[in-house]
Amino acid sequence: MTDITSPDRTTVEYDALDRLTARRHSTRAFRPDPVPRDVVDKILAIAQRAPSWCNTQPWHVTITRGAETEAFREGLSEHATSQPMVTDFEFPGEYRGEYRNRRREAGIALYSALGITREDRAASGRQMLENFRLFGAPHVAIVTTEEHLGVYGAVDCGLYVQSFLLAAESLGVACIPQAALASHSDFIRRHFDLPDERRVLCGISFGYEDANHAANSFRTSRADLESGVTRRE
Repeated sequence: MTDITSPDRTTVEYDALDRLTARRHSTRAFRPDPVPRDVVDKILAIAQRAPSWCNTQPWHVTITRGAETEAFREGLSEHATSQPMVTDFEFPGEYRGEYRNRRREAGIALYSALGITREDRAASGRQMLENFRLFGAPHVAIVTTEEHLGVYGAVDCGLYVQSFLLAAESLGVACIPQAALASHSDFIRRHFDLPDERRVLCGISFGYEDANHAANSFRTSRADLESGVTRRE
């Protein structure tokens, strides 16, 4: 048996995780092919191991496929074009400084890849609405948490989402985590008959990437390491 602390093992496992995190990206165009049930179950099994405060495991996911995905896609896109936003968690009031710059850079990269100019509000509006069509994904996972667990229940769900994304990437399944779906949490709760105390955190649209679509041709940057670290040595 290989020692868990052996240099060979730690190097192999670090390299594997490094490849997964470097390769993973938000996919904005999917092929219609469904993900086999056993592959979805493998993703869920790894995500279920995510850590949580006091092991509360506050997450619950509602996952669609086939006709259920299509019914949700149609209903949500219709609702989003005619109804105001209703969120369970307050969205950012504004983006300032470096956060504004990073958000702007990501938006410019997407619209440039799609050939959408800054002045073309109609085209950018149509692309924004693709969020509510799940970017054509054959599946969506709606992630909810218990209302009474507050912000730390939401933080725990964030760990679950990251585990889900990396597990999916390891199996060749593409994903995009979408806070945009939570902007219509009232519709989501009604559509899936969720209890009132379940708070909608986000959705994860997933399937197999349409590698030829322009929306998948760019990658967002990451800030340098020191910008997010303060060392006290």
